[in-house]
Amino acid sequence: MPYDVNLILTPKQASSNDSIEKYAVSRLGIPVAKVGRTTILRRSIDARGQKVKVNLKVRVFAKGENPETDVPTFNYQQVDNKPEVLVVGAGSAGLFASLRLIELGYKPIILERGKDVSSRKRDIAMLNRNQGLDPNSNYAFGEGGAGAFSDGKLFTRSHKRGDCQRILHTLHNHGAQDEILYETHPHIGTNVLPRVISSIRQTIEGYGGRIHFNSTVEEIIVENGITKGVTLTNGEKVEGVTVVLATGHSARDFYYSLNRQGIQLEAKPFAMGVRVEHPQVLIDSIQYHGRRRGDYLPAATYSLAIQVEGRGVYSFCMCPGGYIVPAATGSEEIVVNGMSPSGRSSQWANSGIVVEVRLEDIPFLASHNPLAGLQFQHEFERLAYTQVQKGLTAPAQRLTHFIEGKASDTLPQCSYHPGLMPSRVDQWLPDHLKARLQVGFREFGRRMSGFITDQAVVVGVESRTSSPVRIPRDPHSLEHIQVRRLFPCGEGAGYAGGIVSSAIDGERVAEAIHRVLLKG
Repeated sequence: MPYDVNLILTPKQASSNDSIEKYAVSRLGIPVAKVGRTTILRRSIDARGQKVKVNLKVRVFAKGENPETDVPTFNYQQVDNKPEVLVVGAGSAGLFASLRLIELGYKPIILERGKDVSSRKRDIAMLNRNQGLDPNSNYAFGEGGAGAFSDGKLFTRSHKRGDCQRILHTLHNHGAQDEILYETHPHIGTNVLPRVISSIRQTIEGYGGRIHFNSTVEEIIVENGITKGVTLTNGEKVEGVTVVLATGHSARDFYYSLNRQGIQLEAKPFAMGVRVEHPQVLIDSIQYHGRRRGDYLPAATYSLAIQVEGRGVYSFCMCPGGYIVPAATGSEEIVVNGMSPSGRSSQWANSGIVVEVRLEDIPFLASHNPLAGLQFQHEFERLAYTQVQKGLTAPAQRLTHFIEGKASDTLPQCSYHPGLMPSRVDQWLPDHLKARLQVGFREFGRRMSGFITDQAVVVGVESRTSSPVRIPRDPHSLEHIQVRRLFPCGEGAGYAGGIVSSAIDGERVAEAIHRVLLKG
């Protein structure tokens, strides 16, 4: 039988598999000649003390033992002639719903408003050069959804909702790195994710599923309270036995369309704020206690949270060694987000710093309006645009000046390719956001000495942390509470918050569809 051992090593000792195996075998007292394979089960970095440690759980197999006994199995089957399920959106929720549907014997027909992930790269390059925005092909829309060109963070707290290991192994089987199977905070990286997504599409199509790009859904076809299919913006009608709504959190036009149809929606809390960027060497120095990162430690990260006057203020989507990117989906709006390549190798570290927004925080909008949060979100983004009005150039202010309420005549270097322009962000942000952010930044500076510096820049605005709208569904059948055989899914429907949780929700919805269809 295999042996498990816990190790605490220096970063150098944990820098190679051979070195880890040597320490594991030595700790167990097993002759090297009897060892067949060593597998890392879990790896985390502990930088709390003056000496940085690497905590490992390692499984050692004897020669002849099968090391794959705990790997999930996937039973994909040919579904060319099986019942067709329409999946609106090819993000994480839509893709994983489709894979699970194939396992259960249904043919997914994915309708994606944007382009395939390779074509999408060209449109994103145009965005980064501030040379125009395609409203259907950008950082939010297209194959892979908003996660495709992100850091690819795979950490989730959704373990009770489904099998995270199935999700991680699916990504690994389609080309993601080995490390995602054992790192405590795994990530794939924006340079690797597109290849993984393309491979998932090949699996879906190889087993009989279909993906149609440049296919924007206009309306849901409902007859006698039952979903029959969808209508595209070009007038084409597409029928299916059920419809999965996996549109993502930025599909505003689709929310408006559902509302016009009388399909029940509800407003939900969300968060908005800014993105702050520091030199990565500064964050490394803070987190690694004044030491240079060296060759054996990753770019340092941080996670910060505080309550300010009854609202959470916290870091969101922290991207070490990353870039700030333009995440708008419409004209005359500024939205920023963060991403990192797999090596997290840029000279900057950025993170959203956002404030919890509840419906009572937007009093000028009717509380009964299900699109109230969405409208406030859009107002926030248009407000940022009016400060600059130069395409995707973003308004920015030095962090110290934002806290002190001063103008920034110059700005530090920044990773945001479309460019920055000095702006009094502290003056035009809504007061309830600005005041809480200022208090939050001061507290974060106390927790991380050196965090508040004129080398850091605040960039506006970070507004797409989650959907401000929920599409309500029955908690047991997962069908929409009003329309049968309509299955809201993932982040855009208000039931997930990231790649893994969206993927889990996609699998849950596929299984719910199977149960509903078996009942007839």
